[in-house]
Amino acid sequence: MAYDDLRSLLRALEREGDLKRIKAEVDPYLEIGEIVDRVQKAGGPALLFENVRGSAMPLAMNVFGTDRRLLKSLGLKSYADISDRISGLLKPELPQGFVGVREAFGKLGAMTHVPPKKVKSDNAPVQEVVLRGDEVDLDLLPALFTWPQDGGSFFNLGLTHTKDPESGVRNLGLYRLQRHDKRTIGMHWQIHKDSRNHYQVAARKGERLPVAIAFGCPPAVTYASTAPLPGDIDEYLFAGFIAGKRIEMVDCKTVPLQVPAQAEVVLEGWLEPGEMLPEGPFGDHTGFYTPQEPFPALTIDCVTMRRRPLLQSIVVGRPPTEDGPLGRATERFFLPLLKIIVPDIVDYHLPEAGGFHNCAIVAIDKKYPKHAQKVMHAVWGAHMMSLTKLIVVVDSDCDVHDLHEVAWRALGNTDYARDLTVAEGPVDHLDHASYQQFWGGKAGIDATRKWPEEGYTRDGGWPEMVVSDPDTAAKVDRRWKEYGL
Repeated sequence: MAYDDLRSLLRALEREGDLKRIKAEVDPYLEIGEIVDRVQKAGGPALLFENVRGSAMPLAMNVFGTDRRLLKSLGLKSYADISDRISGLLKPELPQGFVGVREAFGKLGAMTHVPPKKVKSDNAPVQEVVLRGDEVDLDLLPALFTWPQDGGSFFNLGLTHTKDPESGVRNLGLYRLQRHDKRTIGMHWQIHKDSRNHYQVAARKGERLPVAIAFGCPPAVTYASTAPLPGDIDEYLFAGFIAGKRIEMVDCKTVPLQVPAQAEVVLEGWLEPGEMLPEGPFGDHTGFYTPQEPFPALTIDCVTMRRRPLLQSIVVGRPPTEDGPLGRATERFFLPLLKIIVPDIVDYHLPEAGGFHNCAIVAIDKKYPKHAQKVMHAVWGAHMMSLTKLIVVVDSDCDVHDLHEVAWRALGNTDYARDLTVAEGPVDHLDHASYQQFWGGKAGIDATRKWPEEGYTRDGGWPEMVVSDPDTAAKVDRRWKEYGL
């Protein structure tokens, strides 16, 4: 089972020697960011800063900084645990015999504990303390000024709740939040995000939009907020599926939204149409600064929290960062869903060095000429995979996670006059390389073995790869110790 709240996870990590308490006073201006970036890149422990200058709240950092810690927080042994469960739910075969019927009902039964459940305010730790109006002071929360050219201090792990003004469908998203003053936060809602659409719908109707931002949430909820789910799939349903239990929710005090009852801190407010402030620059997960732009500015009317709250944040910047384990989880979790959309895919990999959305390496079991090109365009049409800038298609015998092997195939199997597909389409809001914002060039590389039907007419056809003689390889395995190597 996943951990019910952040603090129980931190206690478990400390028992295992995978959390370090830092008692010395540290400055949220640049110093904490430098410490965390060094520790994260060295594969170090989770950090709990107990003495943050200007704030009485401890600050938890690098909590998901390794695959082991993220998996532990979600109650998993491997990322395949969830992808296998998703695959099982998606299989459409009819049950055969009594055992098959029992297994089919078991799948349905496994979903009954997934939907979130509402609890009363008295049973919600996050509402033990309630501050309203002039009592609100965001300066008491430890926001980070991470990189020298950042435009201000940011909360980087606040889970933002909104709902569609017309359908009422809620959305949970993870967006950076710039602290403008004691009661105002900038909402970095990118053009392709659901919360931005909610805001635009409300603005067109001349209505204000209710917003709630939760910090220090149960780990499954925090992960779900990062997952690129379609707009009609509830993130809390997905969080419950991952956690293996229903997520407890509580009604907010001043806005018609629900938040995790086990969170540490919640900010509530109404976003007025047209209320914008300059936001950024910000040293982002691309490793480059994103420019200053106008974004909606939210006035906080109410803060609820535990009696002795702590905050959780992350440091983003040039990879590798804490984004790595979160991105790898998404890659594995969504393989079964991507296969539903593009059944040609055998496996895929989103390299962390590409920020996960800049490059996709896709393995296929090639069945016909130009199969690779068909898959490229299918991937570009698959929800948020539409933002992928480079797709490399390899044969199914290539390990897509071995970047050395992928490079060998891509660099050696490609005639760029015929095997390179260039297109234009949407790119990520944060992409700095496109010549204009929001759309730009894309490329697909066909690194598969070429067929005569594709115009490959060299004598002898596609050459065989150099591999060892299996009998000799087995002999050398047996005698390896004799060689003294």
